[in-house]
Amino acid sequence: MTSRAGLPAEESDLIDVDALIAAYYDRHPDPSDPAQRVVFGTSGHRGSSLSGSFNENHILATTQAIVDYRRQQGIEGPLFLGRDTHALSLPAERSAIEVLVANGVDIRVDARDSWVPTPALSHAILTYNKGLDADAAGRADGIVVTPSHNPPRDGGFKYNPPHGGPADTDATSWIANRANELIEGGLDGVKAQSFADIDWDALPNYDFRDAYVRDLPTIIDIEAIKKAGVRIGADPLGGASVDYWALIKEMHGIELTVVNPEVDPTWRFMTLDWDEKIRMDPSSPNAMASLVAKKGDFDVLTGNDADADRHGIVTPDAGLMNPNHYLAVAIDYLFSHRADWPRDAAVGKTLVSSMIIDRVAESLGRRLLEVPVGFKWFVPGLLDGSVAFGGEESAGASFLRRDGSVWSTDKDGILLCLLAAEIIAVTGKTPSERYAELEQAFGASAYQRVDAPATPEQKAKLGKLTPESVTATTLAGEEITAKLSHAPGNGAAIGGLKVQTEHAWFAARPSGTEDVYKLYAESLKGPEHLAEVQEEARAVVAEALGG
Repeated sequence: MTSRAGLPAEESDLIDVDALIAAYYDRHPDPSDPAQRVVFGTSGHRGSSLSGSFNENHILATTQAIVDYRRQQGIEGPLFLGRDTHALSLPAERSAIEVLVANGVDIRVDARDSWVPTPALSHAILTYNKGLDADAAGRADGIVVTPSHNPPRDGGFKYNPPHGGPADTDATSWIANRANELIEGGLDGVKAQSFADIDWDALPNYDFRDAYVRDLPTIIDIEAIKKAGVRIGADPLGGASVDYWALIKEMHGIELTVVNPEVDPTWRFMTLDWDEKIRMDPSSPNAMASLVAKKGDFDVLTGNDADADRHGIVTPDAGLMNPNHYLAVAIDYLFSHRADWPRDAAVGKTLVSSMIIDRVAESLGRRLLEVPVGFKWFVPGLLDGSVAFGGEESAGASFLRRDGSVWSTDKDGILLCLLAAEIIAVTGKTPSERYAELEQAFGASAYQRVDAPATPEQKAKLGKLTPESVTATTLAGEEITAKLSHAPGNGAAIGGLKVQTEHAWFAARPSGTEDVYKLYAESLKGPEHLAEVQEEARAVVAEALGG
């Protein structure tokens, strides 16, 4: 059977929006079913109303849990609230408002009653909290209603504390446990006021879009982009950034075309991802196929996911860039062109990102901060300036303003897209052309992530492996130089295992949602050596798991 990956979506691929929203209100979760409980992953609670995992009860209970958490933490300032373009985001935002208003929380909704990208919400929290003590009662925090790049049937609900970034595990565990208690108790303890009785026009509001777009020259060299006449094609992929790109063009006068301004909760204009699902992943060649087809029409084409915390970069000479490749170029450029950044500020990367980044950091004379998967690990460093750039292999990153102060503590896809235009304007080279030079200097990276079957018992064991579990001394013909169960940058458990040699590495982590484990691997010796690394990695993992 021929795969339809990369081909346009068909009518049979589309969700029934009315049925999805009806299920949000009509279906009530079974708290005895683990799949229908509130579970916060690295980016909040996600699920679908059709499977009983993202329904009104979930959001009423989770919002009340956040209210209770704020009270416990002494947070009394405003709560910024935003949503993306998923069909479930509007009803979920309204459910949240019902609870927040009933509890007397000072909320700030979008002045345009429109979509709010995750980075704009982080920016708003940090702007408000600037100058406040870390424990000041008047600090602001926020909620963004988004499942990020997930398929159209999904919903998501994410809490950002006063530091502006993703909540840490202590906070999300407390909120999830409290929410599940409330659901089990039939929502007894949840205060809510009917949305029909709330005067929307009387709610305090905030112009997220204007504040974010107006501030961009403090972090991106907009004048250089404008002067060089870089032609940018921006595709919001039907997401929350659509009106932001329009205002960036209008306010800053750069040559920018929103190549697809359409917003449709079915995402009928998308091409199908690798598994023939509609998924707004700007790092996926299949999801970005229609944009890649236009690669010769602009100096750079960019894509964002539904909440604009991820980026995709398409250049005329290379098409869609591998996220790892672009992160390496961004780091190389920024640390060479930001004279006011702190000299001791580190380069932050997740431990499953490319080792090309290690080489770039070393060449720049910068400390490398290698952390577990999850952007939350970069929050403290971005906040105090000790980390100038934090990036994930899944096309998410943020960095400091031009003066070395904090911009956002969550991933910012709009920012990384504009950076690609700045790189072209200042250097005269596309990011992909610069990456080719980095490979000439440091080696050609072959990188891949694959999933392998694993039982729940094996996944649990994999998450608790220690370096002593690995008896091998070599990997694909090279001596093993490190066996890690904790990240070298901050000593935090990685929930799996990483094994390194001079020119290669692999990491194995259990999936949080499926009966598989994720095997990441990279070689600077090319694809054939990568295949050897992967083969031996599977054997190492199998032995560690007891066959």
